[in-house]
Amino acid sequence: MKVCVVMDNGFEELEAMGPIALLRRAGIDVDLVCIEGNEVTGRFGVTYSPAIPFDSYDFDQADCLVLPGGPHWQKIEKNEKVCEQLKTFAADKVLAAICAAPTILGKLGLLEGKNYTCFQSMNEDFGGTYQYAYTVTDGNLITGISAAASIEFAFAIIEKLLGQEKTKEVKQSIYYDAVH
Repeated sequence: MKVCVVMDNGFEELEAMGPIALLRRAGIDVDLVCIEGNEVTGRFGVTYSPAIPFDSYDFDQADCLVLPGGPHWQKIEKNEKVCEQLKTFAADKVLAAICAAPTILGKLGLLEGKNYTCFQSMNEDFGGTYQYAYTVTDGNLITGISAAASIEFAFAIIEKLLGQEKTKEVKQSIYYDAVH
């Protein structure tokens, strides 16, 4: 399995770093794809380098596209090349977006008829059913509500790609259920 995480400068670090670490822990190959250049810096100064430039990435090889939220969402929303990839993944692959990022999907019409979540104050009438939950999976669409949901969001992606047993194994490896 291969996942590409698409980011521009200003991404929310927790929404990228948590899922990247957990997906890799599950044995999933994760590629970090940046809009321009070969590095990308989050809103709090964490830089991923090297990252793969968007224009040179082969999206056909990826099974899932993950879009973290953060202030970069406004740039992503205006990027036609990224929006085309989001539509492609929504049609026949796994598409995962968290926090502000699902609103991009909503504005592209990709949430119509779907159950979804996003940062609550950014929810609009996207033609689907909003759910106030950490994560919502509807078919091949996975959405997360906020940075607080980063771990649950990652688990939802792992479960979709590798199943419940692998997800349980990863949860146990980080003592996810140790204290409640």
